[in-house]
Amino acid sequence: MSEGRVKVLIADDHEVVRLGLRSLLENVDDIEVVGEAASGEEAIERAGALRPDVIVMDVRMPEMGGIEACRAIRSAYPEIKVIMLTSYSDDEAVFASVMAGASGYVLKRIGSQQLVDGIKAVAKGGSLLDPTVTGRVLERLRGGDADEAVGSDLVEELTEQEHRILDLIAQGCTNREIANQLYLSEKTVRNYVSNILGKLQVANRTQAAAYVLRKRLGGGDSQGV
Repeated sequence: MSEGRVKVLIADDHEVVRLGLRSLLENVDDIEVVGEAASGEEAIERAGALRPDVIVMDVRMPEMGGIEACRAIRSAYPEIKVIMLTSYSDDEAVFASVMAGASGYVLKRIGSQQLVDGIKAVAKGGSLLDPTVTGRVLERLRGGDADEAVGSDLVEELTEQEHRILDLIAQGCTNREIANQLYLSEKTVRNYVSNILGKLQVANRTQAAAYVLRKRLGGGDSQGV
């Protein structure tokens, strides 16, 4: 952050929402709105050009949605934090957003001061997760097979490449998609996946993905909305 100010990019396909957020944030001394984007593609482009500290991004946008854009931005610019903003309480979108690397997921009914405080917290490495949706997702993960505990010592046994593949598994990528992203053969990826499941002592990919999500939702400082 430059001179203690949090640089924010606003990404939403509705102009009135962008104007409202800009009006709110421009009245905060230590926040600077550096730009706007009206689509996921434009958000990626602006993120690279403007290098904001935090992007406030709508989940649902035409063509490329916010979650896909978040994944691309976090992959290319891991220092940029993303808060997903939505009108809908959607458990699956929470899961996908966290797996895409978002630091926050909040409903548009959030209070203005809560959003301001949340942006500052996220810029410092914290998180902003709406408890009404996060609680339900965590409850689902605590039930059934996904509740098998994976010790941190087991995770430490993973190689750097296995960590990359585990993250892609958690994002819902198939073996073919993982192979394409990491320039590996599908057979090699299958072998990696088998090794990962064995090291983590879980039965399937779903349990491995659930573990990653529990760590991301439960770890760090979460700020309620």
